[in-house]
Amino acid sequence: MSLSLVSNAHLDESSAKIRSKPVPWEGYQRAELVTSEELALIKKVDRQPRAKVESIHLSDGQTYALLYLRLLKKLQRVDTMQCLLVLIADALLGMLYLECSAIIYMMSVSVDHDERIPLFARTTQSDPDLPYAPLIRTLEAQDDFVQLKSAQILTVLLSSESTPLQHQHLQPFLKVLASLVQSQSQNKRDVAVQCLESLLARPECRRAVWAIPGILAGFVEILRHKPGPQMSYQVIFCIWLLSFEQDVAEQINKKHDIIPLLITVAQAAVKEKVIRVIIATFSNLITKAPSENLPAMLVAQLLPFSKNLSTRKWSDEDILEDVQYVRDELERNFESLTTYDEYMSELASGHLSWTPVHESDAFWRENASKLNDRDYEQLKTLIRLLGSDDPLVLAVAVHDLGQYVKHYERGKTIITDLGGKALAMELMTHPDPDVRYHALLSVQELVSHPWSV
Repeated sequence: MSLSLVSNAHLDESSAKIRSKPVPWEGYQRAELVTSEELALIKKVDRQPRAKVESIHLSDGQTYALLYLRLLKKLQRVDTMQCLLVLIADALLGMLYLECSAIIYMMSVSVDHDERIPLFARTTQSDPDLPYAPLIRTLEAQDDFVQLKSAQILTVLLSSESTPLQHQHLQPFLKVLASLVQSQSQNKRDVAVQCLESLLARPECRRAVWAIPGILAGFVEILRHKPGPQMSYQVIFCIWLLSFEQDVAEQINKKHDIIPLLITVAQAAVKEKVIRVIIATFSNLITKAPSENLPAMLVAQLLPFSKNLSTRKWSDEDILEDVQYVRDELERNFESLTTYDEYMSELASGHLSWTPVHESDAFWRENASKLNDRDYEQLKTLIRLLGSDDPLVLAVAVHDLGQYVKHYERGKTIITDLGGKALAMELMTHPDPDVRYHALLSVQELVSHPWSV
């Protein structure tokens, strides 16, 4: 794991400027905040050529890892924290220098410096607060650079731990990432998604992220705003990693309506890798929780889309294998799906449309009473949809309410008791004419149908 896996042009540009800024190290020493030994060490790397700093890090890495973290722990001025975080990142990552024809080119590309990470991990032997406490504290800084650079460094250190991460290190970091991923700032979202992309490879991180609703809500919001292919891929890669957890696979669509959203993204995707990770996510959801996800996939029309995908040519053969698996499972489920199963799936998805069952008298005669099962669970869902923002959903839902009353003798009493009648009457003044029309028909059923006890 290297810092280059969490890269951001804004951070790189800001780091370059910070390296040349002066920090009042002598003033800290006069104020007895820095010892003379610490001052001597920091002056060796302060605003020095990158090649010289890299050489010092290579020869005396353990000393400097401890120095930077100790200083970060006790110094809280923003410019000083910025400087120390850049030094820490440089020590972890290192720079590659290429010398050619007496000209030295500095290239910000990652060298494999995994041996540097243990140097920072071992600082806990000198101070149990290190390496994490100072970095977690700086996450709360009001300065964007300090916050994002800390997140970048924490991701490297936490992702490299050989044992399960401790709650006191992981939890505050994830709460900050939840805030960043929901931010209006593109840079904050970018860094947060990359951090999560790295952390979610760990099972304990997947479980912890699932327990923080704001992170998934942030992912969904990003995808709804149609980001570029790279951001789409990274967000969906995070969702794919989460889908390996049983609880996530069972609940993610119910809580976040993720299946129709991913289908929409896949249909518009121009990059093969975006479609690949979406289909891999669907494959996981089917494998882990078929009963929770297959009906919703059928309602969202994944079957015809998967048939379309199976006819395309792919550079990655794994895509076709996953597409075929998803298609086969959907076809098998479709064959055993009754019309009422289909209706319940549509109801649960919240995406009602004019599928044939809604206007079939035969369907309602046979199935109206089934909406009463499990303490009116499906009927209550239907009534909740009368608060939808989608005029199509409203029109279909209020129509179905009228069909239920028409074909179930006690329907009027139950609908009234559950608050459905009042909602239907409100829809008679809705701006959409189709909603008004179907609300009027349903209210007529509610008013004219005889009361039954």
